[in-house]
Amino acid sequence: MNYRELGKTGLRVSEIGFGAWGIGGPAKAGSMPIGWADWDLAASKRAIERSVELGITFFDTADFYGFGKSEELLGEVLGGRWQDLVLATKVGHVLGPDGTIQLDYTRAHIFDACEKSLRRLRKDVIDVYQLHSAKLEHLERGECIEAMDELKRRGKIRSWGISLNTFAPEREGSWMLDHKAGDTLQLVLNIINQKALEQIIPRAQKLGYGIIARMPLQFGLLTGKFSDNTRFDPADHRSMRLPPEILERGNRLVAKLTPVAEKMNISLGALALKFVLAHDSVSTVIPGIKNAEQAEQNSSASGEAYLSTEDHAALHELYELEFRQFLDHLRQTG
Repeated sequence: MNYRELGKTGLRVSEIGFGAWGIGGPAKAGSMPIGWADWDLAASKRAIERSVELGITFFDTADFYGFGKSEELLGEVLGGRWQDLVLATKVGHVLGPDGTIQLDYTRAHIFDACEKSLRRLRKDVIDVYQLHSAKLEHLERGECIEAMDELKRRGKIRSWGISLNTFAPEREGSWMLDHKAGDTLQLVLNIINQKALEQIIPRAQKLGYGIIARMPLQFGLLTGKFSDNTRFDPADHRSMRLPPEILERGNRLVAKLTPVAEKMNISLGALALKFVLAHDSVSTVIPGIKNAEQAEQNSSASGEAYLSTEDHAALHELYELEFRQFLDHLRQTG
């Protein structure tokens, strides 16, 4: 496992991290699935343990994943061992009285949520605290910025940042950079979605922000493991995000990546991760890990050659010619 600096935070992290949304299991906001149906408690615990064995030191979760279940599970398995690991979690999503997702970035909520996360995680301090998809109006109001800065001064958190919008990271990302707010940016970066490379990542790197790249596998689509006939459990969020028409079109495009993967003698999943890691601006990439096998597969993308200049250019050309248009289609399903 290779390790990188998380910007100017002073934290050193494994370049392959642990995305902990999946271990939160199934969850719903009203009738909308916001979790993962294929969840197993024993497998989740083993996934965490195996990841540590493989040298993964960065774990990313949120208080909303499984309504706290993801944090609780990490705390149960890793409590007492946090001194050698880096934990990032998020704040701001709440379940409203009508069962829908609502956003709360008030000082009172951020302070209360921080204490609850610390208890669930069995930690004394959060290494990276992130505003979970905060909108521009929340940032401009300033209350959440002041709250995060105060938590840092009080020693409740070591650093903080924001988890940016999937399809349009520019608005909130630019505001954070313009105001030099926070220490880290979490954003989507994968072969299909390279939006963040256009403006945000180059600026953030110059300013010393730690970059956390999420969704490197596009919910598994970039691994090539789904067929056109794959159907997800209605309790799984992918039933909405990867409907049949998305799978069919996506599979045709992903097949065009096969020659590059075969040339390198690696899997499509490893190719997807190596594409992200080829950018030295990225501190860590956080594929979702739900079992030990996934931990092993994802970890194998570290420690060896990434992409040649030629291969990287080929993947970027595919994005410009085909994936960019597909990205607009994906935007419609979230």
